[in-house]
Amino acid sequence: MKLEILTPSEMGRADRRAAELGPFDGVGLMQRAGAAVAEAVLARFPHVPHVHVLCGPGNNGGDGYCAATILARCGVDVSLWADGAPRPGSDAAIFAAQCPVVPGSLGALKLQPGALVVDALFGAGLARPLEGAARAAVEMVNAAGLPVVAVDLPSGVSGESGEVLGATFDASLTVTFVRKKPGHLLFPGRALCGELIVHDIGIADSVVDEIGSRCRENAPPLWLDAFPHPADDTYKYRRGHVGVFSGGLSSTGAARLAAMAAARIGSGAVTLLSPPSALAVNATHLTSIILRKVGDPQEALAFLEERRPSALVIGPGFGISGDAQAMLRAVAESGQRAVVMDADALTMIGAAPDSYFRTFSEQGEADFILTPHEGEFLRLFPDIHAQVGLSKLEKARSAAEKARAVIVYKGPDTVIATPDGRAAINSNGTPLLATAGSGDILSGIIGGLTGQGMQAFEAACAAVWIHAEAATLHGPGLIAEDLPGMLPAVLADLLSRRAA
Repeated sequence: MKLEILTPSEMGRADRRAAELGPFDGVGLMQRAGAAVAEAVLARFPHVPHVHVLCGPGNNGGDGYCAATILARCGVDVSLWADGAPRPGSDAAIFAAQCPVVPGSLGALKLQPGALVVDALFGAGLARPLEGAARAAVEMVNAAGLPVVAVDLPSGVSGESGEVLGATFDASLTVTFVRKKPGHLLFPGRALCGELIVHDIGIADSVVDEIGSRCRENAPPLWLDAFPHPADDTYKYRRGHVGVFSGGLSSTGAARLAAMAAARIGSGAVTLLSPPSALAVNATHLTSIILRKVGDPQEALAFLEERRPSALVIGPGFGISGDAQAMLRAVAESGQRAVVMDADALTMIGAAPDSYFRTFSEQGEADFILTPHEGEFLRLFPDIHAQVGLSKLEKARSAAEKARAVIVYKGPDTVIATPDGRAAINSNGTPLLATAGSGDILSGIIGGLTGQGMQAFEAACAAVWIHAEAATLHGPGLIAEDLPGMLPAVLADLLSRRAA
């Protein structure tokens, strides 16, 4: 599985570099791309009575001309509609001249019931809203409800951000080349691609390496080598000790969810740090989780000095009172190796972000992991959130750099980013996780993995993937309390992969 994600500009550089190095020049690469599209059409839609190929004036259109040529030679009834002529002398112009199907003007597009549409108008590089004949064609095809095979990316979807630029197709199938683009994984683009095929057209992995993308699709090969595997002679504290801060008497459940998740993901010991008012209720619900009274920052620091936990989780159900603020500040300044901050911790940080971000920067080797959903991201980074045109990927990277922390920008397309620019886009998200308490579970999983020695970025990526996988494994009817019980099955699968 190739995990690199290439932006449209990086893909353009890869195309040009590959053409320079060979064995395929630009024409050869376009030939292979067009053939991949034709192959997909023939394989997925073998009985379609008619294919309409819509071609733009650039390289995406060149892929379309090539695909139309192959389809026509295979006996498919093909109509071709062009939105302007390719630039003279371009690779696209070569394939347009060779195509046996005479193109009509896109503005004169006519559709038949039961036909298939191949969208080769603009692809991933589009940076402006569709207009004129292209937009009219999109609206006509959508109204007709015809299946669409998109070349590279549905025209009208930004390859950079996944945003819809005015209008777009809702594709049944998208054929892209070499690597996925951000727009394939970021919503709403992800929902508009249909089935996604990534086809090798002859650009070597070494060319992709040379381009130097720092974004990856989040999947086990990204972090599995670093995933904790207990040695035969281990003991509980060697497997990691996680401290989870509990809220007051009426808000203890969130922290217990996080603590149970940290335990289920493999932590050798988990301690719930409870204010005195909540000791009784927490004790009633806990068995394997250790309970300790921590009523003020001094007691918290005494716990850190005495027990030296390998990770902390603070925020779920924690509250935002003056005492809570003092505790959060003490934790932020404690020099703890890994601190996961969620929920109420993010609300408190959002009231004085620059002060906290300065503290994070001053802590040297400490890793801070912030896990905001959309609303929390807005409160933490209003300036970044307000920047028009920034993708979710770019926002997460900017936030990580500003906060000097790993950012887990949650959602159906969660983005994980580091201050140095590394990033991953999660691709196994599920709407099953849209339930109260699921974020607390995620915080606990991150805490548990960092506590077992994973680096913050890899731990966050692994936790996000595992969290979604556990939800999918459970299926409909999921509530947050179900998630810890699903983790052993996911862990067993991961550890068997690592052993293979």
